Amino acid sequence: MARTKATLGAGARLSDYLSASLLARVYPADQIEQVLDEHHVNSRRIREFPALAATYYCMALSLYPEAAYEDVFAVVAQGLAWTKGGNAAPTLAKSSISAARAKVGFAPLRRLHERTCLALCNRVDHPHAFYAGLRLVAIDGSNFEVPDEAENAREYGYPGSRTGHAGYPQAQCAVLVECASHAILGAEIGPYRLSERTLCEPLLDKLTVGMLCLADRGFDSYAHWKRASQQGAALLWRCKATRQLPVVKTLADGSYLSVIYPAAPSKKNRHHRAGAITLRVIDYRLPGTVHGQTRYRLITTLLDPVSAPALELATLYHERWEVEAVFDELKTHLKARRRVLRSKTPSGVRQEFYGWVLAHYAVCWLMHAAASKARLEQRTLSFTGHVHLVRRAQPRSGVFPPSATQT
Repeated sequence: MARTKATLGAGARLSDYLSASLLARVYPADQIEQVLDEHHVNSRRIREFPALAATYYCMALSLYPEAAYEDVFAVVAQGLAWTKGGNAAPTLAKSSISAARAKVGFAPLRRLHERTCLALCNRVDHPHAFYAGLRLVAIDGSNFEVPDEAENAREYGYPGSRTGHAGYPQAQCAVLVECASHAILGAEIGPYRLSERTLCEPLLDKLTVGMLCLADRGFDSYAHWKRASQQGAALLWRCKATRQLPVVKTLADGSYLSVIYPAAPSKKNRHHRAGAITLRVIDYRLPGTVHGQTRYRLITTLLDPVSAPALELATLYHERWEVEAVFDELKTHLKARRRVLRSKTPSGVRQEFYGWVLAHYAVCWLMHAAASKARLEQRTLSFTGHVHLVRRAQPRSGVFPPSATQT
């Protein structure tokens, strides 16, 4: 079925130039050039679509999710030229844009994210972003649909359904976010069949001293707990309410100290205590919950009930839901009506994913700057409103039926 080609309308607008200039402000050209040089993909001669512009273009795809490749390129090229007082590059064909993307690949964008997307809050100006001097961060995973191409299907796989499998392959992702600013500090992507627990392992290495990491059920294995705590970060993770955790010492606030081992205790190894890790367990219930989960069990490295009372930690744990808000921002507000990524190859999907994450960080950066200037908490501002501020005008889009060929 044919579709109407999406456009940005007649002519590029000043507001569109500002979108490109914001990306250039958050990700300065010299930093991108350095990353491109390190990966040996930088342009060695003057081109109509140099690697630098291709990198910004991969971010802009998420700001204009319904627009055609060529129109997004026009915004990037004209916007970057406008910031330098020069002329825009000529219009390029879609094939030339795809070739430039393929040359850059996904590794430089991933490295750019690792190097430039840092925590935004500080203790003096944003005390709500910390607990007892520890920066609140959270880890979680989600999935998203990618184009139904043979290569993508082989790489990422389909989720199952009652009729066989879903209509689109899906990729799995895991992120580490700063709770107060929603800044994504680490991001991983993998096949749908890969568990969130496995995918998040590299993110554990990004935890540092001075962080308090929150996580939901599914991440609380002995190996993950040990790996995360060895980074020096404090942990506050939820586990199954039925998990067997022996009471070693009951504390004054109703919590208790317990131990976990590399392997579950049994009659044969009950006296074997090698590798034991002491942690604190907090059990609580949410009153007034009719249909939802009422009983919660948390485990933490914060062992002192005086400096970290159980009631405070139980209240604090629900800051973890900020990572769910991040997924909503990524999937709903940045992608708009487009529920499937564009890229037809596994490498292109990875590149688009990191461009997506970089664009999200740019919006968070803008929100953080505005909130800090007004002395407001960032969560009181509208993410959607700031996406429109960056985008300034939603590109006019045509019909994107499921059976249409993906751009």
